[in-house]
Amino acid sequence: MRRLLASLNACVNSITAELLIIDNGSTDNTASVLAQATRECRKFSLRILREERRGKANALNRGLRSAQGKIFLIVDDDVVIHPQCLIQHAESYRVTSFDAMQGRVLPGVDVDGKTADPKRLREYNIPIIDYGGEMREIRGLTGTNMSFKRAVFDKVGEFDTRLGPGAAGFSEDTEYSIRIRKAGFKIGYTPHAVVYHELSPARYGREYNRRVEYRKGLSRSVYRTDSIFLRVLPDLAVNCVRYGVYRLLGKNQKAYKTEGRIMKCWGYLSGKVRRR
Repeated sequence: MRRLLASLNACVNSITAELLIIDNGSTDNTASVLAQATRECRKFSLRILREERRGKANALNRGLRSAQGKIFLIVDDDVVIHPQCLIQHAESYRVTSFDAMQGRVLPGVDVDGKTADPKRLREYNIPIIDYGGEMREIRGLTGTNMSFKRAVFDKVGEFDTRLGPGAAGFSEDTEYSIRIRKAGFKIGYTPHAVVYHELSPARYGREYNRRVEYRKGLSRSVYRTDSIFLRVLPDLAVNCVRYGVYRLLGKNQKAYKTEGRIMKCWGYLSGKVRRR
């Protein structure tokens, strides 16, 4: 959080913006950190809101209901924002016809300032969003660095509170993207609005990846109706075979990704069984 606040203070301030920070029922020193941020913030109109109902989706909805701008930008608390990020999000709407935008998410540094090993990026278990150097249309948003017009929120509504951290675990952004497209809006990607995701040793490795992908499958079971016999079970079988082949061939990064797909299938199946 401290790194995020410092990066916000370093942003180029050539647009009018308000900054809303949602304290989702924290019990640590977050309140004191935010109080200090309020005193030090000079570039933006800063408001601290508290949402006691557990879950990221509840926190997002609280902020969206309170926001006054024409464009809503959402970032997580474990990123550092490039100084041009806010301006580039706003500029992307001026030069394109997109209604929602996904910014680029790149690996940052750990608490000691160490950067990521490019050969082991998957093992850090952070969202990395990089679709190249040109603006283009995409199908979905990742909540770590995304924005959309007020008109999108007015028509699509709030995030599904059954999903996301503090609830099912994930997919609040994916489900929202589906509703954005169904409402007739277009989603774009801009490489120029960049955030850097912090690296945390607590997230490294296979065990964390297995848990995360399983929870993604559970989350997916809440809002999707994929055929178990025509899609989920065949996907599970194919990925089990692929995993074995990749392990034999020593293709560790592909095996790592495929193991996650296996766990996601298991999570989906488990979620559907629980809801019967």
